[in-house]
Amino acid sequence: MSAQNYLAYDFPLLSAFWSMLWFFLWIMWFVLLFRVVLDIFRDDSLSGGAKAGWLVLCVVLPFLGVFVYVLARGRNMGRRETDRARAQQQAFDSYVRETARGGADRPSSVDELARLSEIRTRGDITDEEFRRAKELVLSGSGAPGQAAGTPTSGR
Repeated sequence: MSAQNYLAYDFPLLSAFWSMLWFFLWIMWFVLLFRVVLDIFRDDSLSGGAKAGWLVLCVVLPFLGVFVYVLARGRNMGRRETDRARAQQQAFDSYVRETARGGADRPSSVDELARLSEIRTRGDITDEEFRRAKELVLSGSGAPGQAAGTPTSGR
C-alpha cells in the first residue's frame, strides 16, 4: 500500500461519521422490521396461516422477508396505519362527545342552588323547604324537586 492511499478510518472525524451512519442504519432497519411485524399481526385481511408464513419468512430470512413484504404489501401498510389512526381518533372523539353530553344532562349544584333561590324568591317554596332542598343539593343526593317534594317549575 502506498503512502497516498488513505482510508476513511485514518481520519477520526470521518471514522465517527461512518460509525454513526452505520448505527442509524441499523436503527432504521429495526424500526422497519418492527413495523412490518406489527403490520402482519394487525392486518385483519390476512389469515392465520398467511400471518405465520410472513412471520417465519421475516424471522428466518429477515432482509429478504422484509424486502418482499414491503414490495408485496407495502402500499397498503400506510393505508392500514392511516385507517387504524382514523378509527382511534373517531373513537376518542365519540368518547369526548359522550362524556361532554353526559355532563350537560345533569345540572351542577351551583345551577340547582340558583334555581332554588329563584323559586324561594318568587314565594313558591317556604324557607324550611328551601333549607331541606339546599341540604339535598349540597349532599349530592339527587335533584331537590324529586327528593324534597318541592315543585320544579313556577306557578
